[in-house]
Amino acid sequence: MTAFPVTRAVLERLEGTPDPRLREVMSSLVRHLHAFAIDVGLTQEEWLAGIGFLTETGKTCDATRQEFVLLSDTLGLSTLVDDLANAARDEATEATILGPFHVPGAPFRDPGASIVLDDAEGEALLVSGTVTGVGGEPVAGAVVDVWQAGPDGHYDVQDAEQPEHNFRGRFRTDTQGRYGFATLRPVSYPIPDDGPAGRLLRATGRHPWRPAHIHVMVTAEGYRTLTTAVFDARDTHIGSDAVFGVKESLARTFALGPDGLLHLEEHFRLRPAP
Repeated sequence: MTAFPVTRAVLERLEGTPDPRLREVMSSLVRHLHAFAIDVGLTQEEWLAGIGFLTETGKTCDATRQEFVLLSDTLGLSTLVDDLANAARDEATEATILGPFHVPGAPFRDPGASIVLDDAEGEALLVSGTVTGVGGEPVAGAVVDVWQAGPDGHYDVQDAEQPEHNFRGRFRTDTQGRYGFATLRPVSYPIPDDGPAGRLLRATGRHPWRPAHIHVMVTAEGYRTLTTAVFDARDTHIGSDAVFGVKESLARTFALGPDGLLHLEEHFRLRPAP
């Protein structure tokens, strides 16, 4: 591949960057960005279209929507960064992407309480399990933060008709590491596709759907924070998640219990903090 003088000039300028990590990141970015432009023979018209696309992406962001995160998700970059951060192969629960709809500070709820705050209709689902370390030791006092979309496929922050913190809650584990809550069976839903990220999906012949899932974040003193999700293995989109967040180890089949309700037993295993 032909090298151009401007690439060498930019890299030489970056050699004076005081922070070594910033110097490494920026130098690599310039090398790969310039190589991309050379590889595809990027035209001025295409470059301007790309600038316009990124500008529109920024203008689409607001207090409840992060279009750049959505774009990163649909390009698989969010999952790649998450995989790099959680590359260890051990008995810990696999992580997956946070997604754009987590709301910090959801209310704490009593053990077994429902996270459904309105009269939404759906299949009742009881979730229970434990939080342990990779060695199997129970983790008492861990915070299990859960959130999911409602039966209409929207999170509360997307839907003014839903009460605040609907389908959200935080639960503390007991002395034996146990937790539990009630909810409705999650549903598949399309990511917001009325902006630049959605337009790019359509242009590349892709759909915007995510398979049904429940987001989970587990925090505990002395352990690494786990950001993960449990997915409905029977969902039609389980093999084509628009944001590449599905891991085989996180797909679950909800079982019908003797009480006539769906049950999910989910055990989270945490890595020790560095």
